[in-house]
Amino acid sequence: MTPMNQLFISFCMLGLFLLIGKFIRIRLRLMQNLFIPASIIAGFLALSLGKYGFNILPQWIVNNWSPLPGILISVVFACLFLGVALPTPKSLWNKGGSQLCFGLITGFGQYAVALLLTITVLAPVFKVPGIFATILEIGFSGGHGTAAGMQGVFESLGFPAGSALGQMSATVGLLVAVIGGVIAINFAIRKGQCTLIEKKQGLPEYKKIGLIKNLDDRHPLGTATVAGESIEPLAFHFSIVSCAILIGWVMLNGIQGLHPILKSFPLFPLTMIGGLLIQMISVKTGFSHYYDRPTFERILGFCLDALVVAAIASLRLDLFLQFMAPFSLLMAAGTIWVLFCLFYLAPRMFHQNWFERGITEYGMQTGVTAIGLLLLRLVDPHYRTDTAAAFGFKQMVYEPFLGGGLITAISPFLIIKLGMITCLFISIGFMLLFWIIARLNGWWQAQR
Repeated sequence: MTPMNQLFISFCMLGLFLLIGKFIRIRLRLMQNLFIPASIIAGFLALSLGKYGFNILPQWIVNNWSPLPGILISVVFACLFLGVALPTPKSLWNKGGSQLCFGLITGFGQYAVALLLTITVLAPVFKVPGIFATILEIGFSGGHGTAAGMQGVFESLGFPAGSALGQMSATVGLLVAVIGGVIAINFAIRKGQCTLIEKKQGLPEYKKIGLIKNLDDRHPLGTATVAGESIEPLAFHFSIVSCAILIGWVMLNGIQGLHPILKSFPLFPLTMIGGLLIQMISVKTGFSHYYDRPTFERILGFCLDALVVAAIASLRLDLFLQFMAPFSLLMAAGTIWVLFCLFYLAPRMFHQNWFERGITEYGMQTGVTAIGLLLLRLVDPHYRTDTAAAFGFKQMVYEPFLGGGLITAISPFLIIKLGMITCLFISIGFMLLFWIIARLNGWWQAQR
């Protein structure tokens, strides 16, 4: 079999595992109650059949899957701003300012918690390098694709295990996001803290099963904005995404030429900037009228599902076992931090709908944006609160920097250049800055 045919068959196998994961979700009540996505089920199933499990799945399939997360994350980031209405700075701040402050405190807090733990325990006891601290934010807030995209960075800085541990961190983060989020939602329903869902009502059954049987609950995947006789609408939108990636690739070549240490700078945050530039130009020229945001979301969602399966299936469990103790402590600290933000900071930073806003951010900060929106749809299925708009506006400012943005990409370089203690104080400084901004704008309530 030729390498190209092997790649094709490997991708088809990925689709088969996704389908099996969906079937397992339909059949197992536990998976439904925990809202485990089919991609996670499929990934762990493939992992169990690989060389670290029953050794049934051919290794060449896993080898072909391994690079996919680092590639597909560029597609995901390129889609983030395409087809999105760009607000004015004033409306952005008015609608999403409090959400932005909360998100930045939570995001920089992941760095602060990880750096503090690494300085005081992990580095002295387990002899891990300083950039070990970046694994938390890269995995939790960034996700599998971000971790895979950082592989070259970690290798160039002398810590080749960093990317694999980052993907393991992303896997833990997804489980914390989904399982912890569902537990938190059920707890909030019992306490009467959800604005729209009562205890006796609970969560809709079709959301647990994952099959939409009722026609009234179904929705279209997208809208055709170009005639199919000239170009298939999906192909048209994918070509726009491709242009965003190419712009990012051109920018990457320029950045890598600035300094030798930047030779390993990743592509994915630059594709996001490419998408933003295309959207801005398209708005100015009126061409954005032909962009259908749901279609871009379908491209993004497909790539996310595929990269999660590929990332989990190709996890390096040998590296996890090698760093199990410091890694477990880091994951525990990160989980405690995001739960603190959800149950302590969120009620004090949001005057209305604090749980809806907090659980959305919790899902994003531990999983990915899609998980945050998944948790929001569980408690606000028709977006009747202001959470979706506030979160969307916040993401426009947040994503270029954290959660896979530029700060995520350069954080290992900063720790190497500035040192852990300096980076710790910088992280705490940003947290205090946005807390002060929240107070000055009247968003902070000392007691709730």
